[in-house]
Amino acid sequence: MSHIKKRRGDGADEVTAAYDGARVRLRPVLTTALVASLGFVPMALATGAGAEVQKPLATVVIGGLITSTLLTLVVLPTLYAWVESRRQ
Repeated sequence: MSHIKKRRGDGADEVTAAYDGARVRLRPVLTTALVASLGFVPMALATGAGAEVQKPLATVVIGGLITSTLLTLVVLPTLYAWVESRRQ
């Protein structure tokens, strides 16, 4: 959001600012989510002792990481551009 607001302050329109903000945050957000998700894959595939507790936890965490990544990179910039265009 800070990059989007900075671009708006520089005079960019809502859509361009939202696109640039998502593009700038793409690599850090994807890297963080991918590393965390890959760390939980062994838990999600576990079959040994305690797997009945680990599998659901890992599945929920991986799903949450995927969902939050999509929300951060797609939904939030889209909503920002839509709200800002409606405000004017």
